[in-house]
Amino acid sequence: MTKTIKLAVGSLVVGVGVLALKYLAYLLTGSVALYSDALESIVNVATALAALLTIRIAAQPADANHPYGHHKAEYFSAMLEGAMIIVAAILIMREAFFGLINPKILAAPLHGLAINGLATAINAIWCVVLVSQGKRHRSPALVADGWHLFSDVVSSVGVAVGVLLAILTGWPILDPLLAVMVAINILWSGWGVLKTSLGGLMDEAVPTETLSRIRRLISLHAQGAIEAHDVRTRHAGRLTFIEFHLVVPGQMTVVEAHDICDRLEEALKADDEDAVVTIHVEPDHKAKHTGVVVL
Repeated sequence: MTKTIKLAVGSLVVGVGVLALKYLAYLLTGSVALYSDALESIVNVATALAALLTIRIAAQPADANHPYGHHKAEYFSAMLEGAMIIVAAILIMREAFFGLINPKILAAPLHGLAINGLATAINAIWCVVLVSQGKRHRSPALVADGWHLFSDVVSSVGVAVGVLLAILTGWPILDPLLAVMVAINILWSGWGVLKTSLGGLMDEAVPTETLSRIRRLISLHAQGAIEAHDVRTRHAGRLTFIEFHLVVPGQMTVVEAHDICDRLEEALKADDEDAVVTIHVEPDHKAKHTGVVVL
């Protein structure tokens, strides 16, 4: 079992435990805001399950039907997560609407808040683990899951403040109002997850600073060549695809040109072990004089 799959299983276990705690907090208090918090935890469990399934698919090796591998499967999990976040926000809005029409006095609020606080602390710790490890292992599904949990933590803190204010002021309407604010925060989080996932599915290039580093490595390690042009990059899960044309002197032998390509591939993979490098060698009359100058 890979590290990413273990983390995905951990997310599922944490999600079920947090859901149980938050629903217990709602049962003790009858708070619409705490109920909205519990609803988001249902989404957490569903998306953790989706992340586990897609990470298992992404881990499968390339085959005849998928010669570039299955790494993009994780983006589908992140897309689903973004959509589920939006569904959760709509459900919370519905509960908040009825809460605004008929505000309730909260029962046993302190006990409920204590239990909800424990669930929030667990989520906070786990979201840090998911985001850091997801970035380390280049897992879009884990990173999306981590940021989703972070939005859950922010929402939970807001809910706790709202419930406390409702207790201190005697204004029960603050409870559903906080639920509305939770829903708005969740909608924003969902949009962020969807935007990032769409970028991966649409083969967005690597960030500008990463592309600059790639171009610098090509310039430093292509001694013997003339230039490199049409440098293209894209991400697919943990993999980074790098493609470019390498212009060499027309009289250079195939062996010499191949040695330069090997040196370039080794340098790029030393910088990024998950890089997949494709180099097209061209003679000097194909030079465009607009690409990477070889130092």
